[in-house]
Amino acid sequence: MILVDNLTKSYRSEVGRDYVFKNLSFKIPENKNVALIGKNGSGKSTLMRLLGGVDIPDSGKVLTSKSISWPVGLSGGFQGALSGRQNAKFVCRVYGTENEGIKKKVAFVEEFAEIGKYFDRPMRTYSSGMRARVAFGLSLAFDFDYYLVDEALSVGDTNFRRKAKSALREKVDEANIILVTHGMGQVREFCDVVLLVKKGEVIQYDDVEEGILAYQAE
Repeated sequence: MILVDNLTKSYRSEVGRDYVFKNLSFKIPENKNVALIGKNGSGKSTLMRLLGGVDIPDSGKVLTSKSISWPVGLSGGFQGALSGRQNAKFVCRVYGTENEGIKKKVAFVEEFAEIGKYFDRPMRTYSSGMRARVAFGLSLAFDFDYYLVDEALSVGDTNFRRKAKSALREKVDEANIILVTHGMGQVREFCDVVLLVKKGEVIQYDDVEEGILAYQAE
């Protein structure tokens, strides 16, 4: 289970503090694949970054004994002067992987990303799609209890999207996902529970179709 406890998150704006969430509390149920949905600007991606530890709240906590991935497909932390291979090795070392483990994970990322010779070129030369491919592959190279997936299934051409979905399904057999998407087909395909982000609140729907209808009514 993941518990969001009394969480507040705001950003500085020209007119003062802009609050995304104020004293937000809710639970993400255990052993469920969860869709985190809401209209643009509702705070879905902010909440995902908070869950993944990429961003920090003004106050409050995210409490869990489970391991949570960074958002799958997030490429903002890469060093542009380093190649895809070098970035992958660096992340492996940060997560405590050594020697043969690094070789195995880097080989997985290289095969998964399918960017050929660019894997050994500086990432500043990559298109956004190429960066996302490497980021997606790197996320899946590690084992987590929860995978945070923010529109990553929309990356690349049809064949790559098919491959990405297949790889994610394999992970779901042993772990769970928290999916941020505007694609209701993906919600129906992968998720057991819907969490609707609306006006700074999170509303849980155990019936996926009911949650989708509430989202569409927005």
